Amino acid sequence: MKVRRQARVTALQALFEIDSVGHDPVMVLQRRLEVKALPPSGSEFARNLVSGVLEHKTYLDELIQKNAPEWPVEQIAIIDRNILRIAIFEIAIDQGTPLKVAINEAVEVAKLFGSESSPRFINGVLGALVSQGRGSFKGPSPREKKIAAKS
Repeated sequence: MKVRRQARVTALQALFEIDSVGHDPVMVLQRRLEVKALPPSGSEFARNLVSGVLEHKTYLDELIQKNAPEWPVEQIAIIDRNILRIAIFEIAIDQGTPLKVAINEAVEVAKLFGSESSPRFINGVLGALVSQGRGSFKGPSPREKKIAAKS
């Protein structure tokens, strides 16, 4: 398994625990990284995913709700909900991962950890999201803001 996928899996496991039992995010991620040693770039990527998802959770959930209106976010399986949050964070906010890669990674992780219907559900929600185009997300991404601030 490649480093970035391992980092996504580590982030997913941490977010699952945080979402399901409410443990401290810093401690959870630290334990996950001790269990699954990643190279520094992988650890940093996992930290970025977890902190980004937690920081933008409300917005991510709004996007999930908008693109899966038949499914209240709190009723989506915890694993699927967090796979979607990670992918949407990568697509709509961080924007450091190519669109197709973010979708493919989410579907592949769903195959590993979700139910039989998870990959199709994840792909459908992300497909609906990207069909609106990146311009439909509110405001500049945090990444774009950093770049603009440096200019």
